[in-house]
Amino acid sequence: MPRRLSLPCIIALAASVLVLGDYDSAQVDGAPPSKIAIVGAGIGGTATAHFLRQHFGPEVRIDVFENGTVGGRLATVTVNHQDYESGGSIIHSLNLHMQDFVKHLGLKHRRSVAGKTAVFNGKEFILEETDWYLLDLFRLWWRYGISFIRLQMWVEEIMEKFMRIYKYQAHGYAFSSVEELLHSLGGTGFLNMTRRSLSESLLELGVSQRFIDEVIAPIMRVNYGQNISIPAFVGAVSLAGAQANLWAVEGGNKLVCSGLLKLAKANLIQAQVTAISPHTAGESSLYQVNYDTPTETGTELYDIVVVATPLQDGVGPGIFFEGFEPPLPEITGSYHVTVASIVHGYLNCSYFGFPDPKLFPFASVLTTDTPGLFFNSAASICPVNISAGFRRKQPQEAGIYKVFSQKPLGKEELKTLFKSYYSVQVRDWQAYPHYGSTQGLPPVILHENLYYLNGMEWAGSAMEMSSVAAKNIALLAYHRWNRQLEMIDQKDLMHKIKAEL
Repeated sequence: MPRRLSLPCIIALAASVLVLGDYDSAQVDGAPPSKIAIVGAGIGGTATAHFLRQHFGPEVRIDVFENGTVGGRLATVTVNHQDYESGGSIIHSLNLHMQDFVKHLGLKHRRSVAGKTAVFNGKEFILEETDWYLLDLFRLWWRYGISFIRLQMWVEEIMEKFMRIYKYQAHGYAFSSVEELLHSLGGTGFLNMTRRSLSESLLELGVSQRFIDEVIAPIMRVNYGQNISIPAFVGAVSLAGAQANLWAVEGGNKLVCSGLLKLAKANLIQAQVTAISPHTAGESSLYQVNYDTPTETGTELYDIVVVATPLQDGVGPGIFFEGFEPPLPEITGSYHVTVASIVHGYLNCSYFGFPDPKLFPFASVLTTDTPGLFFNSAASICPVNISAGFRRKQPQEAGIYKVFSQKPLGKEELKTLFKSYYSVQVRDWQAYPHYGSTQGLPPVILHENLYYLNGMEWAGSAMEMSSVAAKNIALLAYHRWNRQLEMIDQKDLMHKIKAEL
């Protein structure tokens, strides 16, 4: 998912000389930036392009560098002439930026197709969803007491506080770090949630260990491929995404990314960024971006650069930051590998205790953190385009299943899950941070006008979290460029906003 760039020789030098004249007065006389670069065309990068266009206006040139496919971790695979989500799949109804994108782009919500979920411990189903909501509530109460009520109240309280970000951003306020942003929403409570484990926080809340093991752990496994030791704030984001009122985009979630690029009138450059370095032109401070395309190497100068791709070692080829004094802060940590296998075949219902597939009622199977279980989840999935007459395949029919696992499934594992299959497509994702692999949250500001978007997903990884980070960076870059420091890192914002109203 990361991308790179590099420079030619004489042609590049000539180009840089020609460019210098355009930048001599760049920031000195308060003029707007001429050129902005964004590295990465996932949801974070494309949303950043959209928000930067809103704030800096129509004159600035916005270049978006992407070595792979627009959409990044929002992607689809094709099976039998139908497309299916292989990356980020669901969006919460309270994700207001994503809702706004879809509205402005003229996209539609995909029609939902009902399906029941169960939790499997390697031997049997320990929790089964039924067609009756009240019966499900009674079963939860009977097995776990009031743990699920305590959990629901905790998640709702966190979501209510997090929703403040939309008011702050609507009034133009920005934050110079992820810590400042979280503190403005939930004070030290939110910051502490990034440092304490989910299991520790829930036990303190009065949630039972049994509920954590049988309900919370399976949700963490399907959403982040990790266990209940992940930070509490990440866990809360994940649990919010496990509630009802979820949706997706008709035609595929990646359409949001390509649509935002067009809406922003950004220039897509299919290239790999290899290096970024500071460059002085008269009294102006610029950044030189080096890149490689399939046919050539090149270099460009920019007033502002936003890196919207992970900078941790081992996540793609990486970007070299050269000539910065002092050197830029080191971005530590690693990304968690989740394997998504899209299988066209017949589910082996006998493995789950249902010899007759006609009696198997579940569309999704989550798993507990049990030694020896080789998959995190298995689900019957629907295409990204759902016709009016579409129906979900029954277990006795060949269907399309998405299986999440920690490593690629071997033949024996596939034979365990499926009676037979026609095809298997594997997407090996460095899908989200490996939480706990670093201390603290990555910086947002790397240099004067050099920003890093992906630090936000170390607080919580989701499409909306990237969109919130994109809006924050656009506001931050705008205010710092125009020296409107009173709009950055302001305290007691709820009181200020009420006073403004």
